[in-house]
Amino acid sequence: MTLSVISAGFGRTGTMSLKLALEELGFGPCHHMDEVIEHSEVQVPLWRNALDGVPDFAAIYAGYRSAVDWPTAAFWRELAAAYPEAKFILTSRPVESWVRSFSDTILATLQDIDNWPLETTEWLHTAKRIVLERSLQGAVTPESLAQAFLVHEAAVKAEIPANRLLVHRAEDGWESLCAFLGVPAPQTVYPYTNSNEEFFDLLEEAKDVSSGSEAQ
Repeated sequence: MTLSVISAGFGRTGTMSLKLALEELGFGPCHHMDEVIEHSEVQVPLWRNALDGVPDFAAIYAGYRSAVDWPTAAFWRELAAAYPEAKFILTSRPVESWVRSFSDTILATLQDIDNWPLETTEWLHTAKRIVLERSLQGAVTPESLAQAFLVHEAAVKAEIPANRLLVHRAEDGWESLCAFLGVPAPQTVYPYTNSNEEFFDLLEEAKDVSSGSEAQ
């Protein structure tokens, strides 16, 4: 199995919804930050190596057919070269609403690592390097976040050939996504999930997962 669909969109742009959609369409399992949390003992060292310039994408994505969200979005250029047959999706949303959602969820979490239980923080420190340092180049203010978001989207659109790239928002639903992937659209409603409240529910689950792994 190899990656056939890769999303370059930042977290909080409908990446969890896209993960569920891709899995419903038969492009699963789909890698997401949740997979890093759930399998942190394997995934975190691999992503640290990638950050240090020694990526092993075959190991990172072993068993996955698609990938969305961070950390994937931070390595989109390398992945475009490593998987030349893969199709790319740029999940997107209006920049102002992204800044608000990101600031209230991911940024708030990454700036609060010291208040997390010690045994749960290894993946968060790695996530901080991936998100704040590599993807956002240190941006944390609303203005700098908006600029980083727009620069990222412009780069993806400029560097990924148009016939290989779909820009997609959750409200676009199935039609454009299924046409791009060459599969029939389901009769079900397009998944829409991971509100700010759901994000923090997932974080609470992540604490339990990490604590359980440490105790074993």
